[in-house]
Amino acid sequence: MAGLGVFNSISLDGFFTDINGDMRFAHKSAPDAEWDDFVAGNARGGGILLFGRITYELMAGFWPTPAAAEQMPDVARNMNALQKIVFSRTLEKVTWQNTRLIKDDPVTEVRKLKQSSGDDMVILGSGSIVTQLSQAGLIDEMQLVVIPTILGQGRTMFEGINEELSLNLKSKRIFRNGNVLLCYEFDA
Repeated sequence: MAGLGVFNSISLDGFFTDINGDMRFAHKSAPDAEWDDFVAGNARGGGILLFGRITYELMAGFWPTPAAAEQMPDVARNMNALQKIVFSRTLEKVTWQNTRLIKDDPVTEVRKLKQSSGDDMVILGSGSIVTQLSQAGLIDEMQLVVIPTILGQGRTMFEGINEELSLNLKSKRIFRNGNVLLCYEFDA
């Protein structure tokens, strides 16, 4: 059975986007070669990327561009090559290479994907998808990068969670730029 993880950045006060839905705060870290190597290595990880519409539009608007290829060539190449699925009831089509649009319920579809796919999957951004799949018990691992920034207000990834979900800390890693990677697994 395929695994499902989440990889997201959050501010020190727990927001994954600012009040306007912007995630740029996560990319304002001080220069750090170790962090850059980690990001590039993560993009080489393979598997299937899962997005909601908003995150898909942000990613598809950047990674296939010449600017992305110039700024982060390894990450751009891998992001473009990976298989991607976007869950949306409103998008009519997707144009980013290797992307499939699914208009059906994410919980039902991810349950099927976990059973039938050999490839692990990871959700990037996509708070509403994270919420739905967390409540359904479908997420196996959560990797959160705490960015040393306080936004004051914004959106959490868990808006709409209506029950307590317990996680266990699996590992942690501190980078010189102040970013902290926390890896959790959900209680069984």
